[in-house]
Amino acid sequence: MPTRGVIYVHSTPLAVSSHVEWAIARVLGAPVRLEWTVQPVEPSARRAQCSWSGATGTGGELAAALRQWPMIRFEVTEDPSPGVDGERFMHVPGRGLFRAATSANGDIVLSEDRLRSLLAGARGYEAMAHALEKAMGAAWDVELEPYRHAGDGAPTTLLTRVG
Repeated sequence: MPTRGVIYVHSTPLAVSSHVEWAIARVLGAPVRLEWTVQPVEPSARRAQCSWSGATGTGGELAAALRQWPMIRFEVTEDPSPGVDGERFMHVPGRGLFRAATSANGDIVLSEDRLRSLLAGARGYEAMAHALEKAMGAAWDVELEPYRHAGDGAPTTLLTRVG
């Protein structure tokens, strides 16, 4: 079942930008040319974003391909499709990759079993609050937020997976 999503490369060294394009192209099976702009939060870095369409699971493949360069900050989203939850992947240097299921509007969704596990393991309000923040990727959000705002109004490229 086809789906779609967005890749946000929030910051990458200029020398790595072509490698990012090649990694995305390998997953999508078609040449990729992104419109790179200066990342205002980190002027020596570049940023780009693109929408993509492809088979369910493409978002995970894209995130796996991009995490080969641990120095880049990125997010990959995959919209839900019939019978399949959406996903969000966030990567921050030094923190690694975060993955979560998402609802139709993009909110992170925690399963009933995950919530029960958090409740069983938490000892008090503060421990529970910390566990929920961790489960929702709050640390990644905090680090990425300045980079997200710097990309408001940036050009977006549309990509489609071949095959």
